Amino acid sequence: WCGFLLSLLVSPRMVGLRVDFGSLLEPLGFIKVLEWIFSIFVFATCGGFQGETTLLVSCKGVVNKTVTAAFAYPFRLNTVAFSAPDPKRCGGTWTDIYLVGNFSSSAQFFVTLAVLAFLYCIAALVVYIGYKHVYQQSSKFPLTDLAITVITAFLWLVSTFSWATALADIKMSTGASIIPGIEPCKAPGTTCRFAFVTSMKSLNVSVVFGLLNMVLWGGNIWFVYKDTNLHHQSKRISQSP
Repeated sequence: WCGFLLSLLVSPRMVGLRVDFGSLLEPLGFIKVLEWIFSIFVFATCGGFQGETTLLVSCKGVVNKTVTAAFAYPFRLNTVAFSAPDPKRCGGTWTDIYLVGNFSSSAQFFVTLAVLAFLYCIAALVVYIGYKHVYQQSSKFPLTDLAITVITAFLWLVSTFSWATALADIKMSTGASIIPGIEPCKAPGTTCRFAFVTSMKSLNVSVVFGLLNMVLWGGNIWFVYKDTNLHHQSKRISQSP
């Protein structure tokens, strides 16, 4: 995406730089700024998450010992194990316990899209601010911008709902419902109680910003379309007798 625009920027036709920040007050530029900001919030809230789930374990010679499993982006939970309650591992009854699920594909798809959208917004804003005259005179620029906007809006739809589903599964895999599935907790004389799990409010926020990005990119399709020759042609056809 960005490579295509950058290749055009360095072409001989693009040497006439005319800086005009007034483009940011127009819908095309203003929405692009919002898309740029919201993409930052997406990879900041999702990609920067770190948390842990904690149990209280009582077993042979150990009372209410805290055991934790730390997890983070990209949420490969099946590689995260609870720490042993004590050096003797509850008299040998405690074995390594791993969380369930690998949600890295949904998380990485979501964050990668946010990073690509962030980079594309920068490249597009450079064109809007410095080369708007070339953008309006060229047929390739608006059509390319339209194609990328449509594809990105669709990808935001897919990635957001994929990540929202994965987040619901992550909450299940790190919440109190994991206790019945832990075999060492079923050993005679061993009890396990769920203590807490790190708040996932930031991950909930990432889903909200994903939806906002989907709406922004979807709504932006119309404003980009208006600058293409497709719109001009349809307008001329409608005005012809």
